[in-house]
Amino acid sequence: MSSAASVGEGPRILEVRTKILKKNDELAREMRTNFAAAGVRVVNLVSSPGSGKTRLLTETLRRLHEMGRAVAAIVGDLETDNDARRLATSGAPVRQIMTHGLCHLEAEMIQDALAAWGADGLAVASLETLFIENVGNLVCPTSWDLGESLRVVLMSVTEGEDKPLKYPGLFNTADCVVITKCDLAEACGFDRAAAVDAIQQVRPGVRLLETSAVTGAGLEAWLAAVS
Repeated sequence: MSSAASVGEGPRILEVRTKILKKNDELAREMRTNFAAAGVRVVNLVSSPGSGKTRLLTETLRRLHEMGRAVAAIVGDLETDNDARRLATSGAPVRQIMTHGLCHLEAEMIQDALAAWGADGLAVASLETLFIENVGNLVCPTSWDLGESLRVVLMSVTEGEDKPLKYPGLFNTADCVVITKCDLAEACGFDRAAAVDAIQQVRPGVRLLETSAVTGAGLEAWLAAVS
């Protein structure tokens, strides 16, 4: 009996997951249509923990906000609003989503956050660019469409050159790959050529940017890409 139950458990789990992803994809498509109609660009930032997402996004928001651009950010974390508070120092509107153990954001979470924001007086249609800082994970966010216009995968020089080869699924969904913390490249013995080769093996022709939120290197090209 237990063996029969085990045999049947896999297909049932797969069926449930397929239904959940289908629902998410349908909502994400609807959201993407609405974002496009409102002229809002949505940028989904995905990476492993510690890649420098929050530091880069804080600097991005600060610069764009000071330029008078209408930008805002939603940030996902398992717990705490630490990153939201850091992002808010940019002067741009920021909203936190706590997933309480879930290792990715979903379209419905974004929709709910935007609805709550609207109730507080921020009209999404007034934005030029909405940034989504996804939960730090290189596996879970791969299959979850958030209605974004641009999916950006970040990898830092401190993580090793072979990250794209280890996590090809996520890198293969990227519209842009950003190498971060380039100011530490020499100290880490980072092999740029090997990293670029790994990225191109997984996602040939993908746009590649190299940045340092500390020195400002590469930020002009980055800002042009996302705004």
